[in-house]
Amino acid sequence: MNAKDKLLAQKIYFTLGGLFISSLVVSNLIFQKFFYWYPFGDVTIFGAKLFEVSVGIIPYPITFLVTDIISEIYGKKKANQVVTTGIFASIFSLLIIYISNSVPAIETSPVDNALFSKVFGQTALAVLASMIAYLFAQYIDIQVYHFWKKLTNGKMLWLRNNCSTMTSQAIDTFTVLLLLCSFNILPWKIFGALFISGFAFKVFIALLDTPFMYLAVYYFRKKFKLNRNEELLID
Repeated sequence: MNAKDKLLAQKIYFTLGGLFISSLVVSNLIFQKFFYWYPFGDVTIFGAKLFEVSVGIIPYPITFLVTDIISEIYGKKKANQVVTTGIFASIFSLLIIYISNSVPAIETSPVDNALFSKVFGQTALAVLASMIAYLFAQYIDIQVYHFWKKLTNGKMLWLRNNCSTMTSQAIDTFTVLLLLCSFNILPWKIFGALFISGFAFKVFIALLDTPFMYLAVYYFRKKFKLNRNEELLID
């Protein structure tokens, strides 16, 4: 790979990393708003409507697509590197929220102390719960992805993309809900409904992102003349 292509590969890697981190941090900040996906009618599970989920779930599947792309093109080490960076970004955002919540608002502030605390007051525990779940899920996603990649000798991209994402999303959904209920942020009575709804939504999104995975891999292989199973080596 020549110097020009190497520079482009590095720029794309940093762009994917930025997309990953921003999606992760935003999902932790907006999680307290819940919505219902109306096209699915009045289907209920354990007394709750199917796909009645937090808006924080919207950007979160993007993180798994990004790590799968990085795993496929740049390798396991670079994928783990992005995940670790995401943890530090989440901790930093948590620190900023804590400081902001501690600073008293002036009388003319459009957002007063009560409103700010209502929106972000529980974010610290939620981000902690999310980070623990995320840590398990993302590293497992990468491990499962490369397990299937090695087992299939680089074939069946759809299999490793979906199997890794679905496995890690199940672990992530279960873990984060378990912690949120343990911290009394969410009531235990809706645990089962939120787990099924959240996991079903994530599986649905994972299936939808498969074509994007193929497009990304096709672009990289064509642009950088990569053979199947060949990875880009960047510093």
